Amino acid sequence: MWFKNLQLYRFTRPFEYSAETLEAALQSRPGRLCGPHEEMSHGWSSPMGRKGEMLVHAANGFLMICATKEEKIIPASVVREHVNERVEKIEETQARKVRKKERDNLRDDVMNELLPRALSRTLRTFAYIDPKEGLLVVDSASVAKAEEFTALLRKTLGSLPVVPPTTNETPYAVLTGWLTKNNYPPEFGVEDECELRSADIEGSVVRCKRLDLASPEVKLHLKEGKLVSKLALNWRDRLTFVLDENFAIKRVRFLEIVQEQVDDVEVEDAAARFDVDFSIMTLELSLFIKQLFEAFGGENVDALEDAA
Repeated sequence: MWFKNLQLYRFTRPFEYSAETLEAALQSRPGRLCGPHEEMSHGWSSPMGRKGEMLVHAANGFLMICATKEEKIIPASVVREHVNERVEKIEETQARKVRKKERDNLRDDVMNELLPRALSRTLRTFAYIDPKEGLLVVDSASVAKAEEFTALLRKTLGSLPVVPPTTNETPYAVLTGWLTKNNYPPEFGVEDECELRSADIEGSVVRCKRLDLASPEVKLHLKEGKLVSKLALNWRDRLTFVLDENFAIKRVRFLEIVQEQVDDVEVEDAAARFDVDFSIMTLELSLFIKQLFEAFGGENVDALEDAA
């Protein structure tokens, strides 16, 4: 349940759903198995998996939800092979060329035949909503998957006024400044990993891992004009993460001090453990996100108003 990646979205209008009304809305599109001829189904399931029934888990004002996607696994190479066999047979027996439209129809026929026999896989994407702060936080390393999540939520609710937040100071400028001057806010510390890019579009990329980022080698790259596009950071010795030039937060790892806090709470069952974990995680992330925005000069309010 502990989030490993954070894609942030800012609500441009207040999120007015309660846990109860959000639950009712999600119930209109429950997760389900694919039909025999469906390539994919997408809906909502309990964040607690089979141990839970409710589609919304609420704690301390935070609302956790989970999108479930089941998709059939049919390798493109297999489809292509079947289509090519049919194309060759038609061209040999009928002495004519198969055009694109007919090839597309043959592909549809192949898919209809293969889908009922195909294996499927289930993918779950978690997120939580912080109505008080106006944030949607999606646990995904991929922007495309996060957008897929928001698209499903928008379709379910009818509208979803969210945009990725922008900061007054760009990640490139702030991260490069931190490494160049070896000076950053007291809440944050630099770890041992970064990615440096030349300013021009087709410039070189240098990736450093398990390296002292205050070393002469890194300083030389910065002096030559390279910009920091990714940087591994530590927040208050409570979690580590990697921040990139798009303000995406990846590879989040909660450290021992947080885990000890979790272990200190005695619980009776899995449901209570889930509730404790979710409560502690969201309270930690709430302060972390707030201080991260502050470190980058705060959010760009003008951009938010334009989006609204």
